[in-house]
Amino acid sequence: MDEQPFFRKLNSLFTSKEIFDFLSSLEVMSDTMASGALQRISEVEADDNGLKNPEGVLENEVFRALCFQFEFESSKLSNTGLLNALQALIKLRIDPQSTLMASLLLEGEERLGKGQLTVKNLCALGESLIELEGPSCAMLEQIVSHMQDKDIGKWSPREMVMVYKMLQVTVREREQYQDFLNRLNSVTLSMVSQLSPKFTSIILNSLVVLHQTQAVPLVTALCKHSVKLIPYFTGDELINVLEAFLYFGHREKTLTEALETHVPKSIFTMHPRTVSKVMQYCCRKMILSKPIFDAVAEGFISDADRFTTDQIAECIVPFGTLNYLPPTASSLFRKLETVLHIHFTHFQPHTLLNLLHSFVLIQRYPVNFLPKIFSPYFLQKLQAQPPGLDRIVTSQLTRLFLTVTLECPFYEGPKLLPKYQAKAFFTPCSSLDVHLMKRVKAGLLYLLKKRIYFSSEVSTPYFYTVDIEIKLDEEGFVLPAAQREEVHRRIALCVDGQNRFCINSHNLLGEEAIKQRHLQLLGYEVVQIPFFEIENLQNCRKMAEYLHKKIFPHTYGLSC
Repeated sequence: MDEQPFFRKLNSLFTSKEIFDFLSSLEVMSDTMASGALQRISEVEADDNGLKNPEGVLENEVFRALCFQFEFESSKLSNTGLLNALQALIKLRIDPQSTLMASLLLEGEERLGKGQLTVKNLCALGESLIELEGPSCAMLEQIVSHMQDKDIGKWSPREMVMVYKMLQVTVREREQYQDFLNRLNSVTLSMVSQLSPKFTSIILNSLVVLHQTQAVPLVTALCKHSVKLIPYFTGDELINVLEAFLYFGHREKTLTEALETHVPKSIFTMHPRTVSKVMQYCCRKMILSKPIFDAVAEGFISDADRFTTDQIAECIVPFGTLNYLPPTASSLFRKLETVLHIHFTHFQPHTLLNLLHSFVLIQRYPVNFLPKIFSPYFLQKLQAQPPGLDRIVTSQLTRLFLTVTLECPFYEGPKLLPKYQAKAFFTPCSSLDVHLMKRVKAGLLYLLKKRIYFSSEVSTPYFYTVDIEIKLDEEGFVLPAAQREEVHRRIALCVDGQNRFCINSHNLLGEEAIKQRHLQLLGYEVVQIPFFEIENLQNCRKMAEYLHKKIFPHTYGLSC
C-alpha cells in the first residue's frame, strides 16, 4: 500500500485492536508507515494517566514485532522513521532503560554528531530528550548549537516553539545564547498572528523563564494576540499567559474584557489553579472586575472542596485587597467559615493570617478564630517560617488586633501582645502621592493663610499616619497644629492618589478603606480628598475653594 492511502486508513481507526488488525493485513510497509502506526497507537491508547490498555498493546504480537525491527534495524531507518518511533514509544511509556530505547537514542546521537539531521529532525529529537531526561541532558545543548547554524527564517511555528522549549531548559546563565535568542525573537515577531493558543502560551512562558525583558515588541504582540485566544486556552495555557502579563508588567484593557466574558461562562469547569491565577492577576494589577469576582464567589460557594488551602487564600484575599463584597457575600463567608472550621490546621500560618486579614478589610470579623491567631503557639509558628514577623506580617496582626478592639467590643479573647505589634502600619501599595500632597498643601496655605494651622504626615498612637491634620477648638476655630490643649475636634484629610484606588475606578483599596473607617472610630472627622475631584483644579485659589467646601462646608466662602 502507498503511504497516502495507508495514513488515511490509519487515521480512521480509533482503537489499538483496529490498528493491529489493519497492520496484520499488510505484507510490507516502510519505516515511516511503521513509525506512523506507533504514533497512532500512542494517540488512541495513551493519556495523562498512562496507557488505557497496557497488556492489549505491549503484549500484542504485531506491536512486539514492530519494536523488534526498530531495535535491530535502527541504523537502516530514515530520520523521520527513527524519530517518530522514538516519540511514539515515549508516549507509550516504554522503559527508557530498555535496549529498544537505548538503540534508538544511540542512533539519534550518532546522526546528530554527523550533522545528518534537518531542523525538523533536531526539534523531534529535542522534544524526545526533554520528555526522557529533562534539562540535564547534555545532548540538548548539542542540538541547540546545531540549530544556531540553521536559517531561522525558514522555520515553521512548531519548530520555533520547540527551540524556545529547548533553550528554556538548557540556558543556565542570563547571557548564554542571547544573540541566538535575539534572532529568534525577531523572526517570531513576524509570525505571531499565525500562532495557535498552545504555541502562544509556550512562547510567552519561555520568554518569562529566559528573562527576555528586552524583547518588548514580541512580548507586546504576543500579549495582544493572546487576548483574542482567551476562550481557546486550556487552564494551564491561560496560567502561562497571565504569568507573562504579570512578569512583563503588561496591561491590556481588552484582556480584562475577554476574561469578564470567559470566566463567568467557564467558572464551574475551570480548574482551581486557573481560577486562583485569574484572581492573582486581578489583585496584582488592582483590577476590580465585578463579573469575575462575582463568578469566582459563586464557583467557590458551589464547590469549595475542590480548592487547596493556598488556592482558597489566592481566590479570597483579592476581595479584601480591592475592597469588594459580592452580592453572594453572606453565603460566601458562611462557606468560608465552614471550610476554616474543618481545615484550620491545614493552612500554613502566613496563608491563614493573610486570609483572615483580608476579611477585616471588608468588615467581616473572624472572631471565632482570633484566639488561635493571637496565641503564643501560632505566633511562634509565624516567626519560624519565612518571611517571619516582617513589617507586613506585624502590620496584618496589628490591624486584626485594632479591628477587634474598635469594631468588635464583644470580643473577650486573648489580645495581641505589644511585642508583636507594629509601630506603624506598613502600606507600600497605599503610599502618599507626593505631587498631589504638594498641591493640597498649597491650597490649604492659601485658605488658612499660615502654615502653622495644619500638619502633614502625622503619626498617631493608633499605628496610622494621617496625611494632613487640622485641629479646631469648641467654637470651630482653627488652632495651631502644635497646640495640644483645648482641642475639641480633629480633622483628618486623606489625600488619596490613584494608587489608593482600584485601577480605572473610584473604589478605594481595602487598606485605605479600613484606615478611614478606623480614624472615624478613633474620633477623627475624616475628609477624603480623592485625586479625581482635584486633578482638574488649575490654580491655588480653585484648590482653596474646593478645600473650603470639603472641610468647612457650613461656613462662608473665601474672603478676597
